[in-house]
Amino acid sequence: MSTATHDTKREAPAEPTTPVGKAADYLDQRTTIGVLVKEFARKVFPDHWSFMLGEIALFSFVVLIASGFFLTMFFEPSMALTTYEGEHPANMHGQLMSVAFSSTLEMSFEVRGGLLMRQIHHWSALIFMASIVVHMMRVFFTGAFRKPREINWIVGILLMILGLGAGFTGYSLPDDVLSGNGLRITDGVVKSIPLIGSPLSYFIFGGEFPGHHIVPRLFTLHIFVIPGLLLALIALHLFLMVLQKHTQYPGGGRTDKNVVGYPAAPVYVAKMTGNFFIIAGVLTLMGATMSINNVWNYGPFDPSPVSAGAQPDWYMLFLEGSLRLMPGQGTEWVIFGYTLPLNVLVPAVVIPGILFTFLIVYPFLEARVTGDKREHHVLDRPRNKPARTGLGVGFLAAFIILALAGSNDLIATHFGLSINSITWVFRILFFVGPVFAYYITKRICLGLQRKDRELVLHGHESGRIVRFANGEYIEVHTPLDEQERWLRVNYEAPAPLEIAPKTDARGVKRKGYASDKRWQGLSRFFYEDRVAPVSPAEVEAAHSHGEHDQLDGSERQAVEAGAGSTSREH
Repeated sequence: MSTATHDTKREAPAEPTTPVGKAADYLDQRTTIGVLVKEFARKVFPDHWSFMLGEIALFSFVVLIASGFFLTMFFEPSMALTTYEGEHPANMHGQLMSVAFSSTLEMSFEVRGGLLMRQIHHWSALIFMASIVVHMMRVFFTGAFRKPREINWIVGILLMILGLGAGFTGYSLPDDVLSGNGLRITDGVVKSIPLIGSPLSYFIFGGEFPGHHIVPRLFTLHIFVIPGLLLALIALHLFLMVLQKHTQYPGGGRTDKNVVGYPAAPVYVAKMTGNFFIIAGVLTLMGATMSINNVWNYGPFDPSPVSAGAQPDWYMLFLEGSLRLMPGQGTEWVIFGYTLPLNVLVPAVVIPGILFTFLIVYPFLEARVTGDKREHHVLDRPRNKPARTGLGVGFLAAFIILALAGSNDLIATHFGLSINSITWVFRILFFVGPVFAYYITKRICLGLQRKDRELVLHGHESGRIVRFANGEYIEVHTPLDEQERWLRVNYEAPAPLEIAPKTDARGVKRKGYASDKRWQGLSRFFYEDRVAPVSPAEVEAAHSHGEHDQLDGSERQAVEAGAGSTSREH
């Protein structure tokens, strides 16, 4: 009898030999980061250009951080007074100004590359906000906010609000006439808040406006507090995106249980790297060739020189327009000795509050009126959700009207029009325009849905006419392929909610009926007008045209030979 021993130990993995491999192995053994990298590398992303809108926002933010770091080293956030002794620009030489404004001029004309960095920073901020807004429009219109992404939708809204705060605190730092007027408006808005307005203004400005502390405080918010919150929310936004399945547009083979696309590594890592350099290059080109925020044209802050053309950046124009449209007469009330300035409170606090509240609650509102608690990973075509698309376009119309109203003085001076007439036109449009935009958009969506039904049932018009032996003429349609047909029929058209009767079997009024009735009414607003997708039975019935189906093989050839016409499969 013999015994044999076997080495049951596993063969040790090969040791890395390259410096990069050794560093990666060292880090992985102490942090197990390799698991995270592996998981991210295998993450599948669908391939569609609209998903790059979020990347534009992310990479613009990276450029913002880099250029802001450069500017921070030269800007002095002080409101102490000084006399500017620089040679450039000549119109500022010898003027009394704040140290903040003086350092902005020195940064622009004395620091090598300073003006370029200022302009790159400003353009990056504008593109950052624009990409966030367009990205959120894409999410809203396609229904990407539905379960399980409601939290990420709210994170996106908070990012947009923080972006507004970052922009406001940033362009207020130079302490020029334009930024000073913006701060004065802010002071008025804060003071319009009942009871706490005046104490809150004293707290913000450190005394009566403008005080001596607002620029240092804004500087701290701009370079430390708001960027820190933005970084935290961006990290959370990306974490939730990686944790959940990525949304994808409807198409063949795409369901709520899979993602059709390419892995993050190496495909999307390469794409994202290329996109970053393209975006950074475009922003640098814009900063080098497109002059923006030339503060020396405005001069240091002085409350007296206010003229036409004093507007904030585009993303704050809706607030400016809202303030300009609000009537002043009869809107200031005195209650128990306290002044309630509705002409400031309503346009600057109430209207933005309604807008952001609508955006935050909408995902939950739509889920409630639909009664849908499922997870959704395949996006909607906007035409298939007419009410949602109409609401989105309506709110965009209101935003555009307010933004245009924020430039009513420029419209008046450029076109030689009465500013009072322009203001009244915008006041009427603010109430009529969104309703009209909603109605037209909804009807267009319903029309597109009916067109989809017609295409599925009858196919595309080919422009070919066929004559039968009995003299009948027909137009031959080209049938849709399977992918195209699937795209036009694979959607849901929910019916309005059904509720229990008002009374129970004993004739007693049911508790909660009034609330259910309100939700049912809201559900009808969303889904009473709808176009149901084509059913398989309807397709089969539409494709049974009697002798028209006989246009195949030798008979088609006979028709073509006898009538001199050509045809395609019907």
